[in-house]
Amino acid sequence: MTAETGLRESKKQETRQLISDRATRLFMEQGFEGTTIAEIAAAARVAKKTVTNYFPRKEDLALDHHEAFTRTLADAVAGRGSGEGPLAAVGRVLRSALAEHSPVAGFTGPDFARMVAASPTLTARLRELHDRREEELARALAAAAPQEDDGIAPRAAAALIAAVDRLLFRRIQELTLAGRTDDEIEAALIPEADHVLALLVAPLGAFAAPAPS
Repeated sequence: MTAETGLRESKKQETRQLISDRATRLFMEQGFEGTTIAEIAAAARVAKKTVTNYFPRKEDLALDHHEAFTRTLADAVAGRGSGEGPLAAVGRVLRSALAEHSPVAGFTGPDFARMVAASPTLTARLRELHDRREEELARALAAAAPQEDDGIAPRAAAALIAAVDRLLFRRIQELTLAGRTDDEIEAALIPEADHVLALLVAPLGAFAAPAPS
């Protein structure tokens, strides 16, 4: 990559982040449905087309981490260490997200959480992203345990893991709206996550077992 190309990419990232930041501020002030693309463009001092070039869907301006969100669990399985089972890899990544208070895990702050909860469009988009996250995980599990890939088993395993994931995300949002701090949420949910994931070891079978050495 040349210096000129690197500078262009850096400028693009800065513009993208600026648009996202201005949009988030307006969404929290006015509500998601009550904010227009024109208002976001004006706040970021860019053209409307620039906004839609970076964010084809308005929902993606609010849920800016959607690509990382849909891939996180699948990437954990695909990139797991030698001797680490798929379930253990997922658990490791979930615990890390809780410890880091990651927005991908649901740590968004009370104002943002209220904004999402008040928007039918965003709550529907979140459900869609959770579904895509589960589908990506199913594909990764099928690759991790090809002997179990009968078209149903990987999807069933992904559904079980995704159910826990959805509950953790929802719990983080609930506790955030209840006024709990991020540290308090982390302390409450890490043992809960460990306990619930441990319950999945037996039903997941090969999808929980470590890879053969």
